Amino acid sequence: MGLDELVALADARLAEADAALAREYPGAGSAWQPVHTVYVPADRFDAGTHRAYGDHALDLLDEHEDLLREVTGADDAMLTLVRDKLARQPVEDLRVDFEDGYGARADDEEDADAEACAAALTTAGMHPDAPGRWGIRFKSLEAPTRRRGLRTLALMTELAHLDVVVLPKVTSVAQVETLIDVLDHLDRPGQRFEIQVETPQTILGPDGTALVARMIGAARGRCAGLHYGTYDYSAFLGIAAGDQSLEHPAADHAKAVMQAAAAGTGVQLSDGSTNRLPVGDRLREGWELHHRLVTRALHRGFYQGWDLHPAQLPTRYAATFRFFRAGAPEAVDRLASWARQARPAEGDGAVADEPATARALADYLLRGLDCGALTEDEVGLDRAELERLAKRNAEGSA
Repeated sequence: MGLDELVALADARLAEADAALAREYPGAGSAWQPVHTVYVPADRFDAGTHRAYGDHALDLLDEHEDLLREVTGADDAMLTLVRDKLARQPVEDLRVDFEDGYGARADDEEDADAEACAAALTTAGMHPDAPGRWGIRFKSLEAPTRRRGLRTLALMTELAHLDVVVLPKVTSVAQVETLIDVLDHLDRPGQRFEIQVETPQTILGPDGTALVARMIGAARGRCAGLHYGTYDYSAFLGIAAGDQSLEHPAADHAKAVMQAAAAGTGVQLSDGSTNRLPVGDRLREGWELHHRLVTRALHRGFYQGWDLHPAQLPTRYAATFRFFRAGAPEAVDRLASWARQARPAEGDGAVADEPATARALADYLLRGLDCGALTEDEVGLDRAELERLAKRNAEGSA
């Protein structure tokens, strides 16, 4: 049998697997990813919330600049970048929270808050410094909160444009399938949603499989992201309150499963939150913790996380900008070397990168550009070239 016959045999045998791979693992895609999601309880949200967060963060930075320098290692140039970001777009992504951050309310009260938030979202979206993405978190599809959650979801999707909605406390693939049915019934067939990973059932199902991977498949391309829920997940595992943290080994395990499940699907990942806020006499402690957690997440491939308070914005941006600026020179050199198909001389200490690493280098630089840490002049490659190298518009898996 000749080579052509062998290839034809393999093509026929693998046609179904090839189609499934292209369908289920389309690649990273070209979607911008915010560096954080800010959660604001619905009863505290208005059209000026994002600007108020930025102003609060700027005031705090001005008052405690020396402390921020000490905690983050920021120099004058870095502080200029942080101030510019806080003035230009202080919040990249915002969720109006009708779930745990809001609590149980009478129906007429939550209805009124939903209507007010819908109007505020419409107004806020017209501001030049508005977040790049908006959405809500409604109450879960678990039986006790199902009716109220769906009532709020229906109200908000009717009255406002939502870039994304968050499905919390997911315990079964059926809940993801049900949400798709609900959104279609609400005439929102294109509505994207995020799955919040905050129950053990999302990570490990009763049959021993990683249900989060099956949930992505069940979403039929409409799952925009997986968001880790620090405290619910930890509490479900029986971890003592004082030990619940994004750094706990159980959290790392859950996030590693999320990472593997989402790889190549185009589904974005977000780390969770810390509830130890940098306020009052705990400013230093809160900033040190937040800066460490953000930096840790970035090095582990989680480029987005949750922020719960405006005082977390200075450390969010300082940590993020430092991460990209510190690694950019080496990334540029390695990418340029790979693009020239250079071959390092044996023993000269250079790095022999493979195509997959080149894609990661290009994606890293694109993320630095997206958040404002880097400029095209500093990178030396235009965005189109970086996207080509990163295969962000790839037809197959990344």
